[in-house]
Amino acid sequence: MSTLEKTQLEKETVTTTQLSGSQAVLEALLQEGVDTIFGYPGGAIMPIYDALYDYNEKLKHILVRHEQGGIHAAQGYARTSGKVGVAFATSGPGATNLVTGLADAMIDSNPIVCVTGQVFAALLGTDAFQETDVINITTPVTKWNYQVTDANEIPEVMAKAFYIARTGRPGPVLVDITKNAQLQLFDFLGYSKCNHIRSYRPKPVVRNEYITQAAEVINQAKKPFVLFGQGVILGKAEAEFKAFIEKGGFPAAWTVMGLSALETEHPLNVGMLGMHGNYAPNVMTNECDVLIAIGMRFDDRVTGRLDKYAKQAKIVHLDIDPAEIDKNVKTAVPVWGDCKETLPALTALLQQNDHSAWVAEFRELEKEEIKEVIQDELNPTTDIMTMGEVLKTLNELTNGDAIIVTDVGQHQMVTCRYAKFNSSRSNVTSGGLGTMGFGLPAAIGAWYGAPHRDVVAIIGDGGIQMTIQELGTIMQFGAKVKILILNNEFLGMVRQWQQLFHQKRYSFVDITSPDFVAVAKGYYIDGNKISERKDLKTALKTMLDHDGAYLLEVMVGKENNVFPMVAQGTSVSEIRLK
Repeated sequence: MSTLEKTQLEKETVTTTQLSGSQAVLEALLQEGVDTIFGYPGGAIMPIYDALYDYNEKLKHILVRHEQGGIHAAQGYARTSGKVGVAFATSGPGATNLVTGLADAMIDSNPIVCVTGQVFAALLGTDAFQETDVINITTPVTKWNYQVTDANEIPEVMAKAFYIARTGRPGPVLVDITKNAQLQLFDFLGYSKCNHIRSYRPKPVVRNEYITQAAEVINQAKKPFVLFGQGVILGKAEAEFKAFIEKGGFPAAWTVMGLSALETEHPLNVGMLGMHGNYAPNVMTNECDVLIAIGMRFDDRVTGRLDKYAKQAKIVHLDIDPAEIDKNVKTAVPVWGDCKETLPALTALLQQNDHSAWVAEFRELEKEEIKEVIQDELNPTTDIMTMGEVLKTLNELTNGDAIIVTDVGQHQMVTCRYAKFNSSRSNVTSGGLGTMGFGLPAAIGAWYGAPHRDVVAIIGDGGIQMTIQELGTIMQFGAKVKILILNNEFLGMVRQWQQLFHQKRYSFVDITSPDFVAVAKGYYIDGNKISERKDLKTALKTMLDHDGAYLLEVMVGKENNVFPMVAQGTSVSEIRLK
């Protein structure tokens, strides 16, 4: 038999399966280990939903009430599970409703794969019904996006989508699939997970010379200070990080996104960085001699005025994304790589050290913050309840074991300042974009990502009204989310700025709210409202003990402010205590 005849025979004996493009999408999800999808159907994605009808026992689909809720839920799921979150939406307005969530996921490095339907390929560019150029719209807010017009592309594209979303610095990916490609039958030869894309280097090669240089700089430091961000969590390097700071005896402060990577009560944990962070870590940023940044990006809310930021310090920056190194702050030693690899290599070269006298300087400044700010916030002497005392009581009841999801505003900063965490992946919030409306849908996703844990959504009276319809998702699918509304009858953070920097000209920040408990009961969710301190602990315990979702509204001081505060345009060392 000739070689040509053998090749022909082999082709004829290969077993092929005819699948539609829609079925191929769902097979890809199964191969990638996806168990939960958050989505909303529509005309252009209807073939995928039709195929989903036959995958009911393999894939759980959560019908959200708005596409933005779907992608925020996927974010919450990704943050607590450590897996890739998945969201479905149709074309046109369905796809554009994902944009806020994509932008949020992009800046906060959340691994998400969004699948959107699109009009028939023959109609592209004709302004067909519900057609939008979703690829160009989402290019700035995705790590990668791609439009499929032929079903044969689907296995490879989906494999690339998941690979890109979860590797390197994670991020959101969008796959837009035309309706004809969803319907098209093709020979499905199987699904192979992607582990290589030419020119894409998600895991940099660690350069030992930089590890050596970093160790030399750190070992010579008299006042070393570690700043850590979400990169520690994304790199699954919590244990390696703890070993690093404990061997060196380094005080360590966290960004909002890095919160929970190190347990709150760890003796080397010195608090939160940034605009509403703790007094000591902000002041000491401009007192240390070596600043070691790990998995954080020197955001403006952390640095304040860049021309006055840590000018006295040598900066060692560990990050997986080379674009972040030297972007905002000039480093003495750049360490490019996955901190799961770079931290152990660096720790091995560290001298065992004790910087307890230096850590004690942080604790002295902490005493000043306790006296000027924290004491009155956690133990107020007036009849008006504070957000801080609500968090203090919640900590007593959860013992730091709950997942806490926040929306955006004063309650977010108070929660980040005072919530206690014992384990990683326990803090879910919108950091870089600051998306009001994030909290409720993200909490739903967070619960599906970790259904064995208590999930408490702490939300303001403004943010809850942006996505309150997602109570319907809870009603239908039973996510056991505890919703804690801290109601100060204002858009609190904006009002604080108007008070401090705009002569108390309160312009459109006085917000009227519905009866939140009655709204929740309309969705068959139990709830309660309190306004007196004597009811606080019992009400919180009832919320936590309730078997199912529960909404508790707590009335807090209308014009309470969040301090300390680094005002925009000032240095971190100019942080205000009042």
